[in-house]
Amino acid sequence: MPDFVHLHAHTQYSLLDGLSNIDELLRKAVALKMKAVAITDHGVMYGALKFHNAAKALGIKPIIGMEGYLTTAALDDRTPGVQKQTYHQLLLAKTQQGYKNLMQLTTLAHLQGFYYRPRITWDLLAKYKEGLVATSSCLQGIIPQLILQGQIQEALNQTKKFFELFGKDFYLELQKHIHLKELDLVNKTLIDFSRRLGIPVVATNDLHYVNPEDARAQDALLAIQTKTTLSDKNRLTMIGSPDFYLKSAEEMAHLFPDYPEALKNSLKIADACQVDISTGKWILPDFPLPKNYQSSEKYLRDLAEAGMKQRFKPITH
Repeated sequence: MPDFVHLHAHTQYSLLDGLSNIDELLRKAVALKMKAVAITDHGVMYGALKFHNAAKALGIKPIIGMEGYLTTAALDDRTPGVQKQTYHQLLLAKTQQGYKNLMQLTTLAHLQGFYYRPRITWDLLAKYKEGLVATSSCLQGIIPQLILQGQIQEALNQTKKFFELFGKDFYLELQKHIHLKELDLVNKTLIDFSRRLGIPVVATNDLHYVNPEDARAQDALLAIQTKTTLSDKNRLTMIGSPDFYLKSAEEMAHLFPDYPEALKNSLKIADACQVDISTGKWILPDFPLPKNYQSSEKYLRDLAEAGMKQRFKPITH
């Protein structure tokens, strides 16, 4: 059996885009004898804990990740009526610190960067890169988009920029979907970049649903998201390429017969990711005490009493 792990997977928590039910996804992974599976929802980590616990219960290694939205605009730029350019950015937690950084990026994306989508910037990525694995992402990543626009030198510059930031934890992501002919050019260029710069490639499938027959239901989700109808021929749709499902290792090997290392690197990444989410115990924050206090109990009591006096002070007329 070929070595392969799905590292690009959207669940139902990629709202109005992903259709994969976590339990169903993991049950099929078990049936396909997969050792590990990732969760990489769009801009969020809502499903991370459920996914982690459900995978552990089934004996599958959970890889915690996110496909974030990387913007070239300033984080606080919210010019009315203008949707700023954003690119998809796949990130995987390699270590416990990486998991914490992924949560930090997600939090900041929502609290500080939200504009149409929860966005992160290059500066945030550089600040919270520790313990993370990054890839060039899908067709909507900044590097593939530059390639499709014919800006090959700029795409190469961006590739070097990612490689300098993430080092050995940066991979060029290869995908193949039936009707996405643009992937041929992107893959060819990324393979050239790989050979020129010594950056490894990794094969993924942009998984949005569990089984092939789920494609039409997922298409309905996209129609709802884009506020259109299934009969609209000009709407955003993935139905023309109904292969965004959980493929077997054999199917993935068939797609990349000339690049077995791209499949093996998926397993290499999965092996390197060592994150365990602890549950069932209290994790309390550590608050520094003022210099005139010796115990947190006394400080808490004084704060509570002061607050009570403020809340219930007599009303004067």
